[in-house]
Amino acid sequence: MKISMWKRLVVLGLGLLLQTRIEEWKKGGRLYNELVKRAIESVRDGDGVIRALVWYQGESDTVREEDGEKYKSRMENFIQNFRLDLQLPKLLVIQVALASGEGKFINKVRHAQLSIKLHNVTCVDAKGLRLKEDNLHLTTMSEVHLGIRLARAYLAVIDHPFNYTQVGR
Repeated sequence: MKISMWKRLVVLGLGLLLQTRIEEWKKGGRLYNELVKRAIESVRDGDGVIRALVWYQGESDTVREEDGEKYKSRMENFIQNFRLDLQLPKLLVIQVALASGEGKFINKVRHAQLSIKLHNVTCVDAKGLRLKEDNLHLTTMSEVHLGIRLARAYLAVIDHPFNYTQVGR
């Protein structure tokens, strides 16, 4: 019997939300509420399953020192609230540690991203990937490499229900 990896793959997107700080994603805010609403709608009919949240955000939090210093606690609150609101207490969260930023406090934000120790939260580091000439955004090839890193992080989670060694059998 062949086991399907997913009945349906759902990608939740809110469009290109450039220049958002983690504070703008707090519970009760417009962005947070829209994300939760779309997540719930995506699985309402019972066919879909939310397996993970991939989070790539933080460039705007590098501008003000206060945002860099508070990034970790704000991100941890976001994760805990999102899991609670979706009733998925063990939801895998894969966060991307920034390769670049808009301001001079990038190291504060990167440190915060890399130091989150909540259960089932992992971080994929984008540092070292090539940037476009704007020194902010990844090149297309870097985005491909980041995607591979994200896939590996997803498949490497020990208590995840999908065993990737069965692919292709």
